[in-house]
Amino acid sequence: MKNSDLTVVTTTHEDEAKARALAAAVVRERLAACAQVYPVQSVYWWDGEVRDGAEWRIDFKTRAGLFDRLAAFVAAQHEYETPELIAVPVTAGSTAYLGWVAAETAG
Repeated sequence: MKNSDLTVVTTTHEDEAKARALAAAVVRERLAACAQVYPVQSVYWWDGEVRDGAEWRIDFKTRAGLFDRLAAFVAAQHEYETPELIAVPVTAGSTAYLGWVAAETAG
């Protein structure tokens, strides 16, 4: 299936337990059908210097139309001053999987 209205929304968290709790809360609210949590090492510019630290990345599988609600929910729950919130469109995928994501999200 091509040209889906699905997206992958990414954020990060510094704590694994909090990342998993955020992932579960978003899925429970039906703002995403699935969330994957995994460790990453981030190098970034913050407060005038280069930082390097372990983080936990969360990828949410959702519908593009839910981005604003998902972003507001994550921002309200997140401890970062400026949490990463980016959406990457899903341009193609299996019909069954894309249908499952659409069916399991609010809307």
